[in-house]
Amino acid sequence: MQTSQPGIFQRPVWVAFLALTAAIAWGWAYPLIKLGFEEFGITPEMTGSKMLFAGIRFTISGLIILSVARVTGKPFGVTRPSNWLFLLTFALVNTTLHYAFFYIGLSHSEGARAAILNSMGVFLLVLLACLFFKSDKLTLRKISGCVIGFAGILTLHLNSGNSGQFTLMGDGMIILNAICSAIAGLMTRGLKSRVDVFVGTGYSLAIGGIFLTIAGLGTGGNIPHFTVLGIIFLFLLIGISTLGFTLYNKLISCNPVGKVAIFNSLIPVVGAVTSCLCLGEPFYWKYLVATVLATTGIYIINKGKK
Repeated sequence: MQTSQPGIFQRPVWVAFLALTAAIAWGWAYPLIKLGFEEFGITPEMTGSKMLFAGIRFTISGLIILSVARVTGKPFGVTRPSNWLFLLTFALVNTTLHYAFFYIGLSHSEGARAAILNSMGVFLLVLLACLFFKSDKLTLRKISGCVIGFAGILTLHLNSGNSGQFTLMGDGMIILNAICSAIAGLMTRGLKSRVDVFVGTGYSLAIGGIFLTIAGLGTGGNIPHFTVLGIIFLFLLIGISTLGFTLYNKLISCNPVGKVAIFNSLIPVVGAVTSCLCLGEPFYWKYLVATVLATTGIYIINKGKK
C-alpha cells in the first residue's frame, strides 16, 4: 500500500526555508520604509503622506494576492452581511490602523528600536488568546516567555543618551501598532470560518489599503516627488507584503502554528540589523540584549505549542 508523500509546504526542510524567507522579508521592511520616506520627500510631520504611501503599498499587494487567488481557483464567496462586517472590521484593524500606527511610529523612531519594540505584539497575542479562547491555557512556559520578552522591551528604555527616551509619536505609535497586531491575530481565528484565509488576507490588505489611501488624501497627503529609487523601494515593499503573507498563510494552513511562528522571532533581529546597516543608525549594546531577550521569549512560547 502506497503512502502519500507530504507536499512541499509540509516537508520540514522546506517549511524551515520558506518560513525563514518570510521572516527575513518582513524584517527588511523597516529600513525600506524609512528609505522610501526619504526618496519621496516624506518628512516625520507629514502624517497624511505616510498613510498615502502605506495605502498604495497595501492596496496593490492585496490586489495581487486576490488576483493569484482568482487564478488558482480559491473560493471568493462571502454571502452573509455579518461576514462582510467582520471582514471590514478585520481590514480596519489588521491593515488600516495597524499600519497607520506603524508608519507614523517608524518615522519618529530608529528602525532598530521599532523592530524590537514591535515584538510586543507577539506577547500580547499570547496573553489575549488565553483570555478569549478556552483552548489556549495560560501555562508557566507562556508566562516565562512573556516575562523574558517584556524584559527585552524594557531594556530599550535603559538610559543611553537620546536612544533611551520614550516618545509618544515614536514608541507610542509602535505600541499601538503592536496592540492592533495582537487583536488582528485573535480575529484571524474567526476569519477562516467566514472566508478562505488566503482570500481574506487579500481582502484585508486591499480594503485596508484603500482606507489608508482615502485617509491620507483626506488629510492633505501627497507624494512630494518621485524618484526611480523611491519607486524601487515601494515595489520591494509591495513584494515583501505579497510574498510574506502568501508564504506565511500557506504554511500556517498546512502545519502547526508554533512550528511556523517560531521563525517570526527573527523579524526583530533582521529589522534591527538591517536598519543599522542600511540607515547608518548607531548600534547600541541594549539593542543586542533586547533582541536576544525578545527572541528567547518568542522561542519559549512557541516551543510549547503542538
